[in-house]
Amino acid sequence: MACPLYRTGHVVTQFCDPRRLGKFLCGYSSPYMIYILTIIFFLYLAALGWIRTGMFRLPYFRGSAAVPKTRFTVIVPFRNEAENIPRLLRSIAALDYPIELFEVILVNDASEDESLKVIRDNIQDYNCDLKLIQNKRTSASPKKDAITTAIAEATYEWILTTDADCELPGKWLQLYDQYIQKNQPKMVFAPVVYPASKNLLKNFQFLDGLSLQAVTMGALGWKRPLLCNGANMGYTKKAFYAVNGYKGNDHIASGDDIFLMEKIRELYPKTIKYIKNKDAAVITRPEESWDGVLSQRVRWASKASQQKNRGTKLLGISVFLVNLVFLACILGIVINIEYYKWYVGFLFLKIIADLLVLTPIASFFNSQISLPGYLINALLYPFIIVWVVFASFWGNYRWKGRKFKK
Repeated sequence: MACPLYRTGHVVTQFCDPRRLGKFLCGYSSPYMIYILTIIFFLYLAALGWIRTGMFRLPYFRGSAAVPKTRFTVIVPFRNEAENIPRLLRSIAALDYPIELFEVILVNDASEDESLKVIRDNIQDYNCDLKLIQNKRTSASPKKDAITTAIAEATYEWILTTDADCELPGKWLQLYDQYIQKNQPKMVFAPVVYPASKNLLKNFQFLDGLSLQAVTMGALGWKRPLLCNGANMGYTKKAFYAVNGYKGNDHIASGDDIFLMEKIRELYPKTIKYIKNKDAAVITRPEESWDGVLSQRVRWASKASQQKNRGTKLLGISVFLVNLVFLACILGIVINIEYYKWYVGFLFLKIIADLLVLTPIASFFNSQISLPGYLINALLYPFIIVWVVFASFWGNYRWKGRKFKK
């Protein structure tokens, strides 16, 4: 089960030595560790129950017959996306929304590939209002700078953001417009999904993406937003400037979505919403290598210690701990025969509990979870999440050809 990763402090470093990890958590000669494992698992199960219940509490948005009237500025920051931009542009051209009611601002963040050439060679083929501008760097966060630069030039009040490696659904702007007219939010976001795949790497990202959507939807079902994704979110220009944009967190390279959500939630606590409709889902392209996946997850994890929401932090800690315990149970099966049934039971319980959350969210998006693929990833995921948390301690990571420091 994925969730925001939290930098848990010096305690985590005590487990870097596998022998220390096994000795501490597996309990060579004492049942007390079994009690600790039981408590951690039941807390985790309670969190999953909260998420699953919230998913069903969140009302489905069926759309309406409202006449389109909301005007949008769609912002797409990009860097080295020559391969992906044509797909994005085609999806923009296919949007079922009056072209006079939206504009698209593409923000070039110092691309080093053929991205600019691809856009300039094709821009005349699209009859919507499409602008190409250059990023104005003022902080340590290129993406936040790109969005801020575009908002300063935006014509319309409603800002929608997405990524250059995404495909937009045809009803995307329709559903945003209908939802905004009906609910009058200050901020609203919608699903982001990876395509299903039998490939191990892509299936991992598909399942991880489903779990993040489950947390997002589940939390909003309880009216307590914890997560969002900048690949499919919108907010008013007024709200952006009311919270001073990214001021206060622009020294952190990532987090253009979550930090803004936290600030808007603080000022407008009841106006953050979610469009629960699969036709509003943006499809994002998966990473093509494990190195890319790990770098992406370290980038996500690197901002966690700066997040203010205690619920997000507690959920992140619980997910990290239960995955650490998962690894300890695997080790315990090998080194502690006396309690091996407990360890096997814990492993089985986590695998089933996660599946009970992932199955309904997959069904919502008309996807199916391959049981063999799920089981492989269920064993793989704890190793990845624990590695990512440890890697985030060092604070440096590479992304889009750049090296970032925390």
